[in-house]
Amino acid sequence: MATPLTLLDALLRGTLLALLLLMAAVLRRDRPRAPAALAGVAISLGLAVQVLGAMPWIEDLLAGSPGFAPVIGISVANAVLFWVFVEALFDDEFVLRPRHLLAWGAAVLLGMLNCLSAGVHATPLRDLTMTLQRAVPVVFSVLAVLAAARHWRADLVEGRRRLRAFLLVSGVAYTLAMLLVRLGSDQGRLSALAALIDVLALLVMVSAAAWGLLRLGAGELFPQTEPVAPPEPEAQHASTEPAAVAADAPDPADERLALALQRAMDEERAYRDEGLSVASLAARLGAPEYRLRRLINQRLGHRNFNAFVNGYRLAEARAALVDPRRAELPVLSIALDAGFQSIGPFNRAFKAATGLTPTEFRREKLADS
Repeated sequence: MATPLTLLDALLRGTLLALLLLMAAVLRRDRPRAPAALAGVAISLGLAVQVLGAMPWIEDLLAGSPGFAPVIGISVANAVLFWVFVEALFDDEFVLRPRHLLAWGAAVLLGMLNCLSAGVHATPLRDLTMTLQRAVPVVFSVLAVLAAARHWRADLVEGRRRLRAFLLVSGVAYTLAMLLVRLGSDQGRLSALAALIDVLALLVMVSAAAWGLLRLGAGELFPQTEPVAPPEPEAQHASTEPAAVAADAPDPADERLALALQRAMDEERAYRDEGLSVASLAARLGAPEYRLRRLINQRLGHRNFNAFVNGYRLAEARAALVDPRRAELPVLSIALDAGFQSIGPFNRAFKAATGLTPTEFRREKLADS
C-alpha cells in the first residue's frame, strides 16, 4: 500500500520529469544547433533517467539486474554532462569535441560495469572501479567550477552571470552532497526519506534554472549563429564605436561614459594595454564597472569583453597587414603592437574573424593592391 511519503515522492518526480522535458524542448526549439542547447537537452534527458532510476520502488525492483546498468551508467555520467553544459553555456566559442563524448562514454561504461559486478566479492579491480566512480562527480565538479570561473569578469551578459553563479554553486553542492549521502548509505541506495529530499532538491534547482533560462531568452543565452563580417581596416572601429549608440538614450552619465570609452579606445588605444579588463578600463574611465558592462553589452551589442577588445586589436592588425609600407614587418610584431600577448591567440582569433591566417591575408591583400 502506498504511503503518503511514497505518493509525495511520485508527485514530485512527475513534476520534475515534466519540467526537465519542457526545458529540453525549449532549448531544442530556440537554438537547435547551438552547443549549449544540445548540452542542455542532454543534461535534461540524463537527469530524467536519473530521477526515474532513483525512485525507491524501481531501485528495489531492478537493483542488481542487467537492465538497471544503463540507468546507473547514465546517472554517473550526468556529472560529465553538467561540466559540458557549464562550458558550453558560458563560452561563446565552445565547440563540442571528441574528448567530451569520450569522457561521457567512459563514465557510462564505468557505472554499468560497477552495477553488473555488484554481487561479486570485493577484488582489487572492483575496488579500483568503485573508487573511480566515486571520483567522477568530484573531478567533474572541479572542472565545472574552473569552466564557470574562466573569464568570469569578461562576461558582459548580466543575467547570464547570475545564472552562472547559481548553476555553479547549486550544481556542485548537489553533486557532492548526494555523493556523500550514497557513500554513507547501505550499498549506495537511498532511503525513502533521502530519495524524497533528493528529488525535492533537484526540483528546486531545475525550477530555478528553467526560470532563468526562459527569462533570459535565446538571444542572451546563445551567441548569434549567423557570422558577422569583420569591419574593413579603413573603418576599423565602426562595429564597436560608442558614437553609434541609440539617439534616444536619456541618461547623461551613459552618454559621457560612451564618449569617454570612444576616446579611450580610438584615440588613446587602450586596447593595446596588456591585461586590459573590465575592471581596469572602468577604473581608467572613472566609472562603475556595472555601468561599463551595461554600456558595452546593451548599447554596443557585445557579449564578452575580450571579444570587444579583440575587435579593436584585429582591426589594427588588418590595417597594418594591408599597408605596403609595413610589408616587411613581421606578423609577430604587428600582433604585439596591437595588444596581443603572443602569436598563438592572435593567429586563432585572426583566422576565426577572416577565414585566413595573417600571412595569407597579407599576401592576398597586397597582391590585389
